[in-house]
Amino acid sequence: MPGRLAGRMALVTGASSGLGRAICLAYAAEGAKVCCVDLYESPRNETNAETGKADHYSNRIVGETTVHEIRRLHGASSAHSIKADVTKADDVRDAVLACVETFGRLDIMVNNAGISVEASHPRPLGIHETSESDWDKTMAVNVKGVFLGCKYGITQMLKQDLLPGVADRGWIVNTASVQSIVAYHNTPAYTASKGAVAQLTKQVALDYAPHRIHCNAISPGFLRTVMTQNLQNDPAWFAEINKAHPFGGMGRTEDVAKAAVFLASEDASWITEVNLPVDGGYTIM
Repeated sequence: MPGRLAGRMALVTGASSGLGRAICLAYAAEGAKVCCVDLYESPRNETNAETGKADHYSNRIVGETTVHEIRRLHGASSAHSIKADVTKADDVRDAVLACVETFGRLDIMVNNAGISVEASHPRPLGIHETSESDWDKTMAVNVKGVFLGCKYGITQMLKQDLLPGVADRGWIVNTASVQSIVAYHNTPAYTASKGAVAQLTKQVALDYAPHRIHCNAISPGFLRTVMTQNLQNDPAWFAEINKAHPFGGMGRTEDVAKAAVFLASEDASWITEVNLPVDGGYTIM
């Protein structure tokens, strides 16, 4: 059913690459106005030429930005770009305010920004080798960023009028991971952070259900993104992880974005606190 998000304004963090970009494009295709929030506007570089591993999230390439692609496909007024660091309260608050100033309201908040510092290391590291700085950075982006997004997104949703003919006040979609459900080898900081996202989603859903604010999470399986470049660059590892997904291997960001559309639409009018695996059957195994 096209146009399921028509008339709504969505804010998506981590919008420049990967899943965040796919969600922005899917929302715009369904009629939403999209505020694309990221610390970097251009897409991530895939592989570090020196290590052959996934490149650091701060390294970027020249390419069409998410906002430019949305505007090319859906018109100049369909998207807006905001630079923000999701670990800083002032940045997140100001991003919400800027998007409301541009589009008039906030209906959908997608807390998608996330990192896996572990994925950029030359080799996997167990917890006894994990640095405090890696742990702190992971928690700051993956957990505090979601906390701040929920905090300032809900603050705006509570003070604005309902959309005409709509009973719900807002929709929050948090990006967790299958690693919020099951563990994976040598990713202690990432796994712990995504478990926290899943539980925070439940807490927010419980507290704001009386206000008709939905809060759900999506837990993607292993996707063909920059974050999993280590797996993709190693033929044996790549074959192993593909076999772990009964529905035919690692997934596409577009498949997960479809679930993010559903959870932000009236099709999910009686759904909150769900942590939805979109994983090609990975968590069966």
